Amino acid sequence: MSPQAGWILQEEVVPRLKASIPRIVNQVGAEDPEELIQDAIVMAAKLMHTVECQGKSVTAGNIAYYTILHMKSGRRSYGTSTTDVCGISTQLNGSSRLHSFHEVVAEDDRGFEIFELQDVISNDHEDPGTVAARNLDWAHLLGRLSEIEKLVVEFLCAGKTLRDVARKVGLSDSTMQSYRRKLAVKILEYMGIDVLRDIVMTPGWRINLDCEREAQACRNDRRASAAAA
Repeated sequence: MSPQAGWILQEEVVPRLKASIPRIVNQVGAEDPEELIQDAIVMAAKLMHTVECQGKSVTAGNIAYYTILHMKSGRRSYGTSTTDVCGISTQLNGSSRLHSFHEVVAEDDRGFEIFELQDVISNDHEDPGTVAARNLDWAHLLGRLSEIEKLVVEFLCAGKTLRDVARKVGLSDSTMQSYRRKLAVKILEYMGIDVLRDIVMTPGWRINLDCEREAQACRNDRRASAAAA
């Protein structure tokens, strides 16, 4: 962009955009007027650069007019997709709608208990990726164990004892204790010394969810106390 075009953008186009966009362009989601103005300035600069490269002559009013039209239709400097569910154009034409996880979806008759969207769609099960990774690790480890060691794992996971394994394979209890120690060493060598810590550690997403629920419970208690007073 030439210095002359830059001066026109700064002195003539930008004031028009600042005066019109907050009143004309709809804000979608977390957008605010300042962000829309910045986005419009980027689009206007692109238009001026394109026009200048083509050797055409347009007025500052034309640049501002078409930039505002683009902004109103949902176009932004970072994309114009009408299929992206998070896209501005997609939301403006009604194809998708975004909701906050903190949006209230239900409450009891007295308003003491409020259910947010995150409470409705959340579950307390493990993350599928964590489960799949653990299954892959165990599948590979089991392939390196002897048949008796596999039986030990199978019986212990089923809630049975080493004595049950000993009866099945016809070995003494002391021999099974030896197999148990060997199995523990192999698991530590394969899984790492932090395997026990990883098993009992609460995942980060669960901690955040519990904190949100505790905060909501505290808010409900305060409301109940205020209503009782």
